[in-house]
Amino acid sequence: MAKKIVGLGVVLALVGGLTAFVYALTNNKVVIGYNEGYMPDQPIPFSHELHAGQYKMDCKYCHTSVEESRHASIPSLNVCMNCHLTVKTDSPYIQQLAEAYNSGKSVAWKKVHLLPDHVKFSHAPHIAAGKDCTVCHGDVQNMSVVYQYQSLSMGWCVNCHRQPENNAPTNCSTCHY
Repeated sequence: MAKKIVGLGVVLALVGGLTAFVYALTNNKVVIGYNEGYMPDQPIPFSHELHAGQYKMDCKYCHTSVEESRHASIPSLNVCMNCHLTVKTDSPYIQQLAEAYNSGKSVAWKKVHLLPDHVKFSHAPHIAAGKDCTVCHGDVQNMSVVYQYQSLSMGWCVNCHRQPENNAPTNCSTCHY
C-alpha cells in the first residue's frame, strides 16, 4: 500500500511539474535559459541601435566590467550622464535619467539575458578567445530594443564549446558550481 502511495505521489509531482512548465511556456513567463526572444519592457527606452549602431559606441564603454566580471553589468547612471548632462537634455526620457541621477537613485533596468544560478559564466574567457559580442547577443547595434538573441541553454553553449576551432573546455565544472 505504501508503495502505491509513493508511486502516486511521484506521478502527481511529475504531472504538476510538467503542467507548470507548459503553463510558463504558453503564458510568456520567464523560463531561465530558454528565453530566446525575451524582451522585457524597460522603465526608460534605450536604443542600442542609436548608441552602438549610429554612434558606434563600443560595448565596453557602457559595460565596463565585461572583461573581469561574471556579468557585463548594466551601466551606472554616471556612464549615461557622461554624455547626457549636455546631450539631448530636452528629451523626457533623458530628464527621467537626470532626475534619478541627481537624486542618487538608480533606474530599475530589467535584465535581458538570464542564466540559472547554478551556472558560473564569465565573459572574460570568451573575450580573450576573440569571440565577438554578437555571437551570443546578436546584432545588438541594429536592435532598437535589445532582446535575448540565443536560447543560452546548456545545449546551445555546449554545441559552441564542442566546435574544434573554439578549443573550449566541455567538462561540467567549467560552467557549473
